[in-house]
Order: sequence, then structure tokens, then C-alpha cells
Amino acid sequence: MKSVLKLSFALLFPGLLFAGCSKQERTANTPLNNDWSMALVQQQLLLMPVEQLSTEEINSLMHMREEEKLARDVYNTLYAKWGSRVFSNISSAEQNHMDAVLMLMKKYNLTDPVPSDEAGVFKSAEMQNLYKQLTELGMKSLVDAYKAGATIEDLDLFDLMKSFSFIDNEDIRLVYSNLSRGSRNHLRAFYRNIQNAGTDYTPQYLSVSEFNAVISSETERGGWH
Repeated sequence: MKSVLKLSFALLFPGLLFAGCSKQERTANTPLNNDWSMALVQQQLLLMPVEQLSTEEINSLMHMREEEKLARDVYNTLYAKWGSRVFSNISSAEQNHMDAVLMLMKKYNLTDPVPSDEAGVFKSAEMQNLYKQLTELGMKSLVDAYKAGATIEDLDLFDLMKSFSFIDNEDIRLVYSNLSRGSRNHLRAFYRNIQNAGTDYTPQYLSVSEFNAVISSETERGGWH
């Protein structure tokens, strides 16, 4: 039976849920190997059971594969424009995120929605429109570029948090927990740059309380991000 994670703050503060959690919940909140070599990630995922996928889980994997590509492509574009290292550093992490989701898709014999991996090209109309909007925003100024980055991580966390209400497959939960950890760190990094520029960012997807919980907490270690 599919389990439901009822507390959205689980993704914001996974450590608070360890006490009294089921084995499945503990696994989902456990970082992947600290050496984020994709070979080791793949080995760990293959050791986990193959479980039946629901339609929602399949759609989520398809969506997250392109959403991580959106992040990588926008950050590469903005790095080329502004040369700020935060974009190149985080785009490398987004490639890891893309690779990890692809490993899950291959494990379950799903068709990859990113067959050619051409930069700025998406199967999803939603992602195509977001790429256009966010790159246009990021081209206006460096601080607008940081805000575009914050918007992507804001959206990423929102979608990942929502997915935990219907995903109970151990391997997907593990990957998504690590994606969430990375996105929280990325959001903190972009927000610091926004504040250093003397301005602010208002969350577009997360609630204000969820957003504040992320930016007021420390950078997280462990996993791959």
C-alpha cells in the first residue's frame, strides 16, 4: 500500500523525523554515499528493490528529469553571460541530479524525455516556457540572474515536497531526498548573493514559512549536490 508523508516540512528538516520513523522513511532521509561518484550512486540504487511504479511516480520522474535539465541549462547560460562561479558550480550539481534521475528511469525501463540533451530544448511545453522566461530575466542584470536561480530552486523544492505525498518507492525517495538537500543548499547560495547585492527575493512557489525555514538554516552536508 502506498504510504503518504503528511508533513511538508519533512523535506525541509528531515533529521527531525528520524525518531519514530519507519524503515522506509529513515532510508528516504539518508544521504547517498558522501562520495557522489555516479558509479557509486548507481550501485546503491541497484541494491534497492524494484517496486511497482504508479502513474504519478512515472510522471514525477519524467518531470524531474526535465526540471533538473532546466536548472542546468539556465545556469550554464547565465554563467556564460555573467561569469559568476555560483552558476558554474551549481550547474555541475544539476548534471549530477539529472544523471541520478536517469539512473532511476533506466532501472524501471522508462523512456527518457531528454533523448538529445540539446541545451534549451525541452519536450515539456512548461519547461520550454520556463527556460525562455528565466533566461530572459537572468540576462537583465546579475542580480536578476541570481533571482532566476532562486526561482528555479524554489520551484524544484516545491515540486519535490509535493511528490513525497504520493511516492513510496524506496529508491525514488532516496534520490528525491538528496535532490531536495541540494536544492536547499542552492537556494541558500542564490539568496546570499541576492542579499549581498542589497535586494531581496520573494518566494514564488514555496510558502513564506517554508522559504524562511530553508534560508535561515545552515548549509547541509552529505549526499551529492
